[in-house]
Amino acid sequence: MASGAAERRLVLVIGAVVFVDTMFYAVIAPLLPGLAHELRLSKLSAGLLTASYPIGTLLGSIPGGLLAVRAGPRFTVCAGLVLLACSTIAFAFLRQAGALDLARFVEGVGGACSWAGGVAWIVAETPADRRGALIGKALGMAIGGSLFGPVIGTVATATGRPLAFGVLALVAVALVVLTRGLPSHHATSEQGLGSVMAALTRPGIAAGMWLMTLPAVGSGLINVLGPLRLHALGAPAAVIGAAYLVAAGVEAVITPAVGSLSDRHGRLAPMRFGLAAATAALLCFTLPDSVVPLALVIVVVAASLGVFWAPAMAMLSDAAETHGLDQGLAAALMNLAWAGGQIIGSGGGGAAAKIDGNGLPVAITAGVFAATLLTLALRSWRPGGRRRPQPAGQPGEDITR
Repeated sequence: MASGAAERRLVLVIGAVVFVDTMFYAVIAPLLPGLAHELRLSKLSAGLLTASYPIGTLLGSIPGGLLAVRAGPRFTVCAGLVLLACSTIAFAFLRQAGALDLARFVEGVGGACSWAGGVAWIVAETPADRRGALIGKALGMAIGGSLFGPVIGTVATATGRPLAFGVLALVAVALVVLTRGLPSHHATSEQGLGSVMAALTRPGIAAGMWLMTLPAVGSGLINVLGPLRLHALGAPAAVIGAAYLVAAGVEAVITPAVGSLSDRHGRLAPMRFGLAAATAALLCFTLPDSVVPLALVIVVVAASLGVFWAPAMAMLSDAAETHGLDQGLAAALMNLAWAGGQIIGSGGGGAAAKIDGNGLPVAITAGVFAATLLTLALRSWRPGGRRRPQPAGQPGEDITR
C-alpha cells in the first residue's frame, strides 16, 4: 500500500490522465458540424465518427486489461497515453473521413488502456475501505474533462485543429513523464482470457458489470435524444451546451461524495437511490413542452446516473478481490460495461426513437432501471439475501446468493 502522500499523488496523476482522456472523448461535439460540412458527411458518417471512440474502448477493453495484468498498470497507462498522443496528432492533420474515424478509434483503444491501468493501480495501492472515495475523486476529474472537452473543440474551430491538438498531444507526453515517476508495487500475473470468462459466471462480478452498464445506457440515450429534443423545442446550440455543461458539473460534484458514502454504508445503498431517481427522471423526459423544464430533467437524469459510477466500480473491484481476479482484468470489465452501455444507449436508443419516437426507448430504459431496483429490494427482503457481515476493509452487501 502507498503512503498518504504517495496515494494522493497517484490519484492526482491518474485523475489528470482520465481528465485528458475524457476531454478528447467530449471534444468532438463542437467540431462535428464543421467536419460534416468540410467532409460532406452524411448523418450515418457523422454518427460513425462520434461512435468510433467508444467502439475503440469496447474492443480495447480486454487487451488493455491483459496488458495491465502482464506488464503492470504503470506501463499500461503510459501505453494508453502514447496511443492518445499519436492519434491526437493524426486527428489534427488528417482530412479524410475514414482516417479521422480510425484516429478516434485508436484514441478509444488508448482510453481503454489508460482506464484499465489507472483504476487497477489505484485499487492495488489503496485500502479497500477507501476505495470508493479515491475512485470517486479520479472519476470527478474525468467528468471535469468532459466539461473541458467542448471548450477545446470550440478553440480548435477558431485556431485550426493542428495548433490546438498539437498542444494537447504535448500534454499527453508530459503525463507519460509524470506517470513513469510514480512507484508501482503491482505483481505480474498469468491470468488471461480464461480467467475473465470464469469471472463472468460469478454473480457479484456480473452484478457489478450490470450496474456499470445500466447508467452507461441511460447516459448514451440522453446524450442523443436530449439535444435533439431541446433543438426541436427551439433551444439554440448555446443553450443546449449550457444544459449539458450544468449536468456534467452536477455529476462531477456528486461522484466523489457518493464514492465516499459507499465506503461507509455499502456499495448498494447509494445505487438504490440512483435507480429510483433515474427511473422517475427518465419517465419525465417526454413530458416537458418547453426548453427550461426539459433542461432541468436532463440535469436530474445526469445527477441520478452520477450516483452509480464510483460505487459500481468499487463494487466490481471488491468482487474481483474476493474471487481472486486481477484488478487489471476487473478494470477491463469496467471498460467493457461502460462502452457496451454507451453504444446500446446511443445507437439502440436513437434507432428506436427513429421508429417510434422518444417515448419508446425512454420507457424501456426506465423500466429496466425499475426492474433492477425491484430485484435488489427482493434480494434484500428474502432470508437468503440479507446483508452478510463483511471482513475488515471490505465494504459492500451480499447480492450473490
